[in-house]
Amino acid sequence: MSTTSPLDIYQQLFASYGPQHWWPGDEPFEVMVGAVLVQNTAWKNVEKAICNLKESGLFDPHALLGIPIEELQQLLRPAGYFRLKATRLRNLLRFVVQEYGGCLDSMFATDLATLRQQLLRINGIGPETADSILLYAGGLPTFVVDTYTQRVFKRHGWIEPEADYHSVKEHFEHYIPIDIDLYNEYHALLVRVGHLHCRKSPKCENCPLASLLPESGPINCL
Repeated sequence: MSTTSPLDIYQQLFASYGPQHWWPGDEPFEVMVGAVLVQNTAWKNVEKAICNLKESGLFDPHALLGIPIEELQQLLRPAGYFRLKATRLRNLLRFVVQEYGGCLDSMFATDLATLRQQLLRINGIGPETADSILLYAGGLPTFVVDTYTQRVFKRHGWIEPEADYHSVKEHFEHYIPIDIDLYNEYHALLVRVGHLHCRKSPKCENCPLASLLPESGPINCL
């Protein structure tokens, strides 16, 4: 495997793209809702659904949990898969209300490892969504791994092709300092380079990481 330092990769990306100002959202609850709704859709669609929630006057854990599921589904329709996402969001809302009285300050004051396991036990909340909630809404030091992150690092030979979510997350948290702002910025930069260049069909021309590819070219991965 390549010995390229993850911090060198970060610095190369940051020099090319600058700060990304992630995550979009005005306050922690909005970020939490967005982390659930953004699954399998573009952020612009999530914004429309969140706008519906705000305009309904129900943008609060207790209020949203109290409305019929059919009403919640209609409010979330712009985000796609609205029935599934309504169920997943309601599961998260129920957890916040039942375990923490709807108080996000209390929730995010919980030990990180404990809270992460609690989130992962919620039906419909996977590792990426849980870590997004913890990092971007809670300001807690956990690295978020998404498809772009895995593709960029596997394609350049920086991690094993068969590495799973936990292994990739562990790789980052081992080799870079524990720093919330760094975790935030690094993930955002990887999304940027992934969106522009490291797609399923790679577009390596003008990619800031092109010079770091193996001599044989990008390693085949999805």
